Amino acid sequence: MKTQTHLDEPAVVAAQSPGASAQRAGYPSTFLDYQKLSELSRCPAPSASRVGEILEKARTLQGLTAEEAAELAAINDSDQMRNLLATAGWVKEQIYGKRMVLFAPLYTGNYCVNNCVYCGFRVDNRDMKRVVLSMDEIARQTEILLSQGHKRILIISGESPKQSLDYTLKAIETCYSVQVGTARVRRINVELAPLDVEGFRALKKAGIGTYVCFQETYDPDLYRRAHPSGPKADYLYRLYVMDRAMEAGCDDIGLGALFGLGSWRYELVALLEHARHLEETFGWGPHTVSVPRIEYAPGAPWAEVVPNPVSDDDFRKIVAIIRIARPSVGIILSTRERTEFRKELLAYGVSQISSGSRTDPGGYESDRPQDKSAVAASAAQHPAQFAIGDHRGLEETISDLIDDGYVPSFCTGCYRRGRTGADFMDLAKPGLIKEFCLPNGLVSFAEYLYDYASPATREKGLALIRRMQEEATPKGQAYLKKALAETEAGARDLYL
Repeated sequence: MKTQTHLDEPAVVAAQSPGASAQRAGYPSTFLDYQKLSELSRCPAPSASRVGEILEKARTLQGLTAEEAAELAAINDSDQMRNLLATAGWVKEQIYGKRMVLFAPLYTGNYCVNNCVYCGFRVDNRDMKRVVLSMDEIARQTEILLSQGHKRILIISGESPKQSLDYTLKAIETCYSVQVGTARVRRINVELAPLDVEGFRALKKAGIGTYVCFQETYDPDLYRRAHPSGPKADYLYRLYVMDRAMEAGCDDIGLGALFGLGSWRYELVALLEHARHLEETFGWGPHTVSVPRIEYAPGAPWAEVVPNPVSDDDFRKIVAIIRIARPSVGIILSTRERTEFRKELLAYGVSQISSGSRTDPGGYESDRPQDKSAVAASAAQHPAQFAIGDHRGLEETISDLIDDGYVPSFCTGCYRRGRTGADFMDLAKPGLIKEFCLPNGLVSFAEYLYDYASPATREKGLALIRRMQEEATPKGQAYLKKALAETEAGARDLYL
């Protein structure tokens, strides 16, 4: 059996008292109170009456403080857990209804100058076959995704001079230029290394949707050990990345932490404090929050033996607490998680999922599996960032969503109508965004059914649309009657 390396040991210590030594060492002041975060991550379980008070507040859809979220993170009673999950499901229904946004990642390269000890792309992983896609190869990957029915793409790459900002801007332009029949990519989100303000202005000008960047861990001590070299080792530069992005005019941003590095309770409250900081500074907070757990990656010590594994029950808590603490935020769940668990988590707050994902550059040309055994077999022949747990293709995912009563959505209407930033939050917080989400989701879903679905999926999907039409507002029903008829007749890209 593989034993932990010395690289893993500091993470275990950090999980016991996160951020404490940074406070003693006089770490530079930030918007985070590390002593407070450390204390909140270790708060005792609340009483049953206190849990009831917090969950009752959650049902006002006004969100929770970091302190209240920390109390919920400490619960260990099964009845309280069921009440937490039920409340999270209710909150999600009030804000977003039954729609589930779908997207696919597109990895453009795996060269990286950083040495993150949990990532397969780390510079010291000498066995990894390194790849940077040409613009023609990026166009081919985009064609494949469009041919499957995807409309939303997340561009991801390692941090390297081989994947400069100019390269990424050309990649974005290339993706947007591809057309398969009448289909084009309608929204490109990007997950890239931090930039300066001018770099973000260039990204915004290129027409990106959401800029995504994970802090990985908010504990500065643990961060230093997890990022021993490379530009990413600069904790403060990464911590303030969203401030620069928002200053540059990026009006959709996505936060995230990598759960499994340290104490999940610490990362959860720090993530919520980060969102609070942005809202207080700019008037609005993150559009999305991602909740990845560390997944196996060969050549990455902390991914081969996870320092502080997060149990399924604790992961359920993470999703549910984020949902009720930040009711309007979109919660993104990747294909790292296994299929059945992903399906379950949709009920607790997840509102966006990737589907049919490949985590290696050029991976959509291949039908090779990306489970743990396949990725472990040969990093040289299978240069994936990490193994995935959900291997369903897009149609199978959509079929399952229909069976579970969810509306698969490819909608990009809010971004293209300018409902972003503060405007989006003004609609999302009181639940008014459903007036747009449901009609737009149903119409974009109808497009998929007519253009890509098998007869069986089309039949049950159209039946779902007919049922869900009745849940729209009178204005939405009037729009749907017209838009769905036009879509059936061949019209495309209709949205409110």
